[in-house]
Amino acid sequence: MPSKKHSLLKQSISLFLVLLISCVAQADRLKDMASIAGVRSNALIGYGLVVGLDGSGDQTSQTPFTTQSFSNMLKQFGITMPEGVRYQLKNVAAVAVHAEIPAFAKPGQTIDITVSSMGNAKSLRGGSLLLTPLKGIDGEIYALAQGNLVVGGFGVEGNDGSKITVNVPSVGRIPNGASVERAINTGFENAGNIIFNLNRADFTTAKRVAERINTVFGPSVATALDASSISVTAPVEVDQRVTYVSVLENLDIQQGQASAKVIINSRTGTIVVGSSVKVSPVAVTHGSLTVTVAENADISQPNMFAGGETAVVADSAIEIAQEQNRMFLFDPGTELNEIVRAVNQVGAAPGDLMAILEAMKQAGALRAELVVI
Repeated sequence: MPSKKHSLLKQSISLFLVLLISCVAQADRLKDMASIAGVRSNALIGYGLVVGLDGSGDQTSQTPFTTQSFSNMLKQFGITMPEGVRYQLKNVAAVAVHAEIPAFAKPGQTIDITVSSMGNAKSLRGGSLLLTPLKGIDGEIYALAQGNLVVGGFGVEGNDGSKITVNVPSVGRIPNGASVERAINTGFENAGNIIFNLNRADFTTAKRVAERINTVFGPSVATALDASSISVTAPVEVDQRVTYVSVLENLDIQQGQASAKVIINSRTGTIVVGSSVKVSPVAVTHGSLTVTVAENADISQPNMFAGGETAVVADSAIEIAQEQNRMFLFDPGTELNEIVRAVNQVGAAPGDLMAILEAMKQAGALRAELVVI
């Protein structure tokens, strides 16, 4: 017999489904902010052989594992080669196969796979992957892979050693190339409570999620465990649990404002300034000093009675130019749009802006975390 608490939850679900239809979302959905603990994809990996290549396979003299794998495959079909036989397998390549099996994937469903050369094969174009078991971290087989590869790259090589390669021909994909043989237990059906894990840990957001759920379904239904996790009481019956999660993940919740950060990528010159970044009162000026050195060649011609010889004399011209950029002032609590407008007026390039931001941070005027990646 269902408990009184579960009956109330069921009534609340029915009521909220009606309200949800008439509401217009004004904030982020919970499904876009968090994931359910245990409900995730899992990595699979396998080792196999790609055959049917047009002479672009592994050089077996340098990849003995390809020869060994090919020999073991022949033994499975009752073919035993004499000892000491050297294989010349130009059309075979040893490959690693990996895939992601999604949560709730059932036997008989198919998933995409990626096939990557492990030896020195020049290209996998036109090849076919032979039956390859894909295993999880526990060593169990969860899928079987096989099929024809789709390779986006290609390579051309001339007899003189010149070659042209477009993209990566040693990696290919097989859409729906693996058949799921074993389902992964997510624990969703048997777990007492449902745990939502936020994609971005934030105490304010976790508090708002718990408050929003409790407002809809009643007090003490949701509890914020920390800055990332919220525990929610769920019905025991599986069908009610599915409906319950469907309602929860469509709840509209206002996320907490992110902490103030300035991200600088010193390699690409990319600078990202968060919307919460502010500065204390500070005056900034920026000018570029340009030094130009030009070497000109002059001819030194002595007069006829001096007895000297004609010579080439270097004439160095040095020019120094400095931009006359005006100083600008940041008032207390200056926000992002004002910072961007002031920097644009100065005309600073990304490298110059990095120097300005670092100097402001050193002066204690930048009220944000400066992250250099």
